[in-house]
Amino acid sequence: MPEAGRDPNRPSPDALLKAARREERSRGRLKVFLGAAPGVGKTYEMLTVGRARLRAGADVVVGIVETHGRAETQALLDGFAVIPRRAVPYRGTVLEEMDLDALLARRPQLALVDELAHTNAPGSRHPKRYQDVEELLDAGIDVLTTLNIQHVESLNDVVAAITRIRVRETVPDGVLDRADDIEVVDLNPDDLIQRLAEGKVYVPANAERALRHYFSRGNLTALRELALRRTADRVDDELLGHMRANAISGPWAAGERVLVCVNEDPRATGLVRYAKRLADRLHAPWTALSVEGPRAAGLGEAARDRVAEALRLADRLGGDAVTLPGGRRTADDILAYAQSANVNHIVVGKATRSWMFELVNGSVVHDLVRRSGNISVHVVPGEAAPAATPPRRPVATAAPPRRFEAGPYLMALLVAGLGLGAAILAQPYTGLENADLMLLTAVVAVAVRWGLGPSLTAVLASSLAYNFFFLPPVYTFTIADPTNVAAFLLFTVVAVLVSNLAARARAVALVAQGRARSTERLFGFSRKLAACGTLDDVLWATSAQVAAMLRVRVVLLLPEGKAVAVRAGYPPEDRLEEADLAAAQWAFDNDRPAGRGADTLPGARRLFLPMRTGRGTLGVIGLDADGTGPILTPEGRRLLDALADMGALAIERVRLVEDLDRAERAAETDRLARALLTSISHDLRTPLASVLGSASTLRDLDAALPPEAKTDLLATIIEEAERLNRFIANLLDMTRLEAGAVAPNLSAQDVAETVDTALRRVERVLSAHRVSVEMEADLPALRLDPVLFEQVLVNLLDNAAKYAPAGTTVTVRARREGRAVIIAVLDEGDGLPADALERVFDKFYRVRLSDRVRAGTGLGLAIARGFVDAMGGTVTAGNRSDRPGAVFTVTLPVPARTVPGDLAA
Repeated sequence: MPEAGRDPNRPSPDALLKAARREERSRGRLKVFLGAAPGVGKTYEMLTVGRARLRAGADVVVGIVETHGRAETQALLDGFAVIPRRAVPYRGTVLEEMDLDALLARRPQLALVDELAHTNAPGSRHPKRYQDVEELLDAGIDVLTTLNIQHVESLNDVVAAITRIRVRETVPDGVLDRADDIEVVDLNPDDLIQRLAEGKVYVPANAERALRHYFSRGNLTALRELALRRTADRVDDELLGHMRANAISGPWAAGERVLVCVNEDPRATGLVRYAKRLADRLHAPWTALSVEGPRAAGLGEAARDRVAEALRLADRLGGDAVTLPGGRRTADDILAYAQSANVNHIVVGKATRSWMFELVNGSVVHDLVRRSGNISVHVVPGEAAPAATPPRRPVATAAPPRRFEAGPYLMALLVAGLGLGAAILAQPYTGLENADLMLLTAVVAVAVRWGLGPSLTAVLASSLAYNFFFLPPVYTFTIADPTNVAAFLLFTVVAVLVSNLAARARAVALVAQGRARSTERLFGFSRKLAACGTLDDVLWATSAQVAAMLRVRVVLLLPEGKAVAVRAGYPPEDRLEEADLAAAQWAFDNDRPAGRGADTLPGARRLFLPMRTGRGTLGVIGLDADGTGPILTPEGRRLLDALADMGALAIERVRLVEDLDRAERAAETDRLARALLTSISHDLRTPLASVLGSASTLRDLDAALPPEAKTDLLATIIEEAERLNRFIANLLDMTRLEAGAVAPNLSAQDVAETVDTALRRVERVLSAHRVSVEMEADLPALRLDPVLFEQVLVNLLDNAAKYAPAGTTVTVRARREGRAVIIAVLDEGDGLPADALERVFDKFYRVRLSDRVRAGTGLGLAIARGFVDAMGGTVTAGNRSDRPGAVFTVTLPVPARTVPGDLAA
């Protein structure tokens, strides 16, 4: 938006600063090759440009380029210096990433970095590749990179609506805005589909699937338009910046822009609708402009309300609403704004004033037409406001006409008299030549303090006094010398001009002060709303602010089912009368005012107005005041509209946050439910199948089986039943933890005895492993729940048996360190990945390092942490330092005093 009040003949400081930053050579230059979809040739084009720079003698290095197996792209890599990729271990695999440190150490002139939106592997310095690119630019290295339009953050929702596929890897718009150059790599959708069918984009299996879903002709056309429009917007911003930095007067015919001028005329809303239709035909942005000059202070409330309604209509129709303080002629202000905004269409209403009025005050329409230059001026009659029967009790009526106040005029005469006295006293010392200056000073003082009317009174009094006391013959109104007639007339003309200018300056200052006060109050309210985190806080803040600023009683109603209900009030109020509730419901259903002072249900005690955003009506605000007659003046109605709009946006923001939280919780619940179903369908059915198979074999072949086989089958049944019992116990324990039903029964317990009990329970599970117990002597008794602590050890030992190969050693160590006892379970498996050290305690999370992992629910470690936390301890996961393997460490505090009688027998 153009800077308000800036001289269009002077360069814009902001534009000059932006241009200076762009020319700063300490930072590298960024060029983005932007495409509509994969396969349009972005990487190919980037390598082509890089090869041209290489032939020109530049030091060009490939940071990372993804060829995706395309032979023609691979061929272009020949001759480039390529930085070897960095290997990053991740979940049993090795990922290859760009080696940022090696690239910075190499410090080439130009680096080629493919796929700007790529997410780096965990453990990298930056989570996103575009952050790597920013570090390269800060180091003074130029970068060429590639990006698809679906990865631009602000367009993510639009692309998802078009393709039905949401892209998770996005790049902030600011990265594109800071780019020095954007080149669109465009390809006709039919040609791209042909390339895809020929296997030049994806392998045949993936290509067939892509053709059925993402790469339809309609999708590609829409994405192509998005890419071209995003680049056109960037070029448009660069053009505006160039014009402002060089003080070039617009418009330049680079794009269509529409400006509609609104004032207090009843046809202003019709002009706004015409501008909207014109902008739609031209596919152009548009703005509604109101110039708030000195005349605005003298407008009645009804006229000012019409201006505000026209601006609100422009905002609702998708345009920008701008109000400028006017300091010059209105046409000058409009043209200055139009030139700075590169507007090429101005819409104004046809003048309806008399020729006499235009002769005295001038015509804005005629001035615009004469001085518009290359700007097209559309003079339209506008749509006359529909004739309607005035409401019985209008919602907002014009304020009563101001009564004449004699005080300012009497003060004007007094100040003129003081100026006359000062001139008479100073005449012997300063001469007649300076008497008129003292009288003019009095005129200016009156104009600044009381405005135009009193200042003209002071002009008249000062002119007569100047003639009577200073022009010979003095003490008469006769002027003998013809030269004194010219002096008298010149004094009068100068006094009138000076008083008019001073009065205009006063009017502009009063308008600016009023706008500053309103803006400050609204800004304070917006900060208060921004600090509100819950819906109740927003409702209370809104009701209290409206009550304080408009001096009314306020209630806020929001829908609950099909009806609206009171949610907040100031002063607090919980219920309304039936007439008020009916009016509130009607206002919500019909999106129109109802109740006291409105056309509908005027018998209600309160006036109800809808609170709306772009998504529709969110609620209703009800106002009540003492006395009879209208509750709001037009000025109050405009202020209420601003407050209600801000409150409605805050309500919508809170609801969106709540919807997002609910969606995340639902997604988490769905994920856990799927994991649980997977566990039940596989891990719980496996022991059941073994039990059923062994039992059916015993039933059918009992007579033919030798005793040894029967013993093995019975052992299998018992082992699998115990395994099933552990699974079910884990599910029940997790349910208890999530319900907060775990209340440990603490008593002094011997650690060695509890460890021995746990080892006996998992004897079958550890039958294929060696078990080593290393316990310090004289360990203190700990206050534990023996059942919970035993289950903790069982879960840790069971986990070690699953992830350690058969024949290895599982070790249990216990020692004292200060005021704590450390119990560690160590295995000799593959250990834990660095990113899984904390995640292993999540529900249903299981580390998959090899094919040796046995079945399980993924709940054991989560239950162990929950039980240990309940007993006041901690449990952590890590890797052994002496050999491969994992170690789980339980830390429990030593009680201040151990009571021997509490020790378990």
